[in-house]
Amino acid sequence: MAATTAFELSLLFVSSRSCTILIEDGGVWETARPYALTLNGESAGSADRCVHSLYGLLPDTAYTLTAACEGAEQTLTFTTAAECVTLDVRRFGALGDGCHDDTPAIQAAILTCPDGGHVLVPAGDYRVGPLFLKSHMTLHLARGARLALRTEREAFPILPGIVRSDDGAREDVFSLYEGNPLDTFAAAITGMGVEDVRIIGEGTVDGCAQDGDWWQHTHTRTIAWRGNLFFLRGCKNIIVQGIHFANSPCWNLHPFMSEHLDFFNIEVTAPWNSPNTDAFDPESCRHVRLIGARLSVGDDCIALKAGKIWMGQTYGLPCEDIEIRQCLMEDGHGAVTVGSEMAGGVKHVRVSQCLMRATDRGLRVKTRRGRGKNGVIDDIVFERVRMDHVKAPLVLNSLYYCDPDGHSDYVQCREKLPVDDRTPTIGTVVYRDVEAEGCEACAAYLLGLPERPVEEVRLERCFFRFDPDAKPMVPAMADGVAPCALRGVIAGGVKKLVLDQVRMEGNQAPDVESDKETEVVRTGG
Repeated sequence: MAATTAFELSLLFVSSRSCTILIEDGGVWETARPYALTLNGESAGSADRCVHSLYGLLPDTAYTLTAACEGAEQTLTFTTAAECVTLDVRRFGALGDGCHDDTPAIQAAILTCPDGGHVLVPAGDYRVGPLFLKSHMTLHLARGARLALRTEREAFPILPGIVRSDDGAREDVFSLYEGNPLDTFAAAITGMGVEDVRIIGEGTVDGCAQDGDWWQHTHTRTIAWRGNLFFLRGCKNIIVQGIHFANSPCWNLHPFMSEHLDFFNIEVTAPWNSPNTDAFDPESCRHVRLIGARLSVGDDCIALKAGKIWMGQTYGLPCEDIEIRQCLMEDGHGAVTVGSEMAGGVKHVRVSQCLMRATDRGLRVKTRRGRGKNGVIDDIVFERVRMDHVKAPLVLNSLYYCDPDGHSDYVQCREKLPVDDRTPTIGTVVYRDVEAEGCEACAAYLLGLPERPVEEVRLERCFFRFDPDAKPMVPAMADGVAPCALRGVIAGGVKKLVLDQVRMEGNQAPDVESDKETEVVRTGG
């Protein structure tokens, strides 16, 4: 009798030289068991992660890939993309010796590359300044290739925040710093209005921020504001696969006003105490997928953004149609965060099958008065999430004390204020099939605006087990929130809170503590 197939195998992406597959067998970040891979009948190693990439493929070639485990197997066939030419950056003068400035040589290869071409950065240590992409090409960082970003600020081009036409009839935003259009240093890899670009490989883009002054006096402008490792503005149809991004001067990956973006099997790392090194911050983008990433940084691992007040009022561009799955988040302040720069709105977000380890907070929504009427957060779904020693698993905070006026009476007032064009909105947020082990502060802290409560929060089939040695922690960054430990769901400023099959172990307070305005609905025991 044939074995029953207990998993599904699918193709996420194929380039001229690589592919990324998805193995679904009930695992979240790692597969439930290892799989032996064969490619055109030859061993291709093994896979123990749900998202796995293969490299060293040939262009325009048909492949048959089989994954097998315990008598069960799945097969898929695909053909790699065609490739008109490969340009090796060493032929353009790059040395890769860690000393020579290889920026001109690599930039020349990129600019020379014809449509459908492939720029290869072979193994080596390449000292570079910011590089700029062009459309319809592949940039390939081979295994052992490292782009090491220079640290002298004078060596960086500056991207202007706002550029106005001579007649004043129009303006363009070319760069942002923390949600405002401000002059910033260009990123290690920058795309401005490009499309149909693939950045693939097993190489590294290293910001080397620890070797300069990027992590010192971080809220002071020095020539310009700190830049990113990867920045897109007005781009579409961009795919990044396999690359390791490390030690960014500021946010690591920052796509802005871009669409149809895919990030597969990437890694983003920075020391736990590195300031503002968010791993992945799409801002006012749509149709974005982040699948199979490992993120471990000194700030939020993922933050979905849509500008501060001026950007929301002027452009009103939301961050929407976002899919995040099979990712690992470690050590950051928040694992997945919505906001707080969200004045254009954040909508239609799906986060699923992710693992979070030792982050301060897990699934985090944050906004504040002043984000404005376009600042609508709605249709946010977090499901099949596992947490290990996340101190505060679920946090929703409408009184986040960011920005110079963050502690003002207007932002922090606990009384109902008039609803006006400055008032943001939170619609429906769903937490489904969340399992959290080693909780400390509380299971959930939900804090809405008195004048505009959160419409609905749903916790469905969630389980929280507390660490008996938990230390008190402030769960939400708002004035007047006291440190707490071993508490359940704390809710205020929420119209409707639904608890469907929610269980807790080890809490030393009631499962739910809510204000009188919050309607609490319990179902399923």
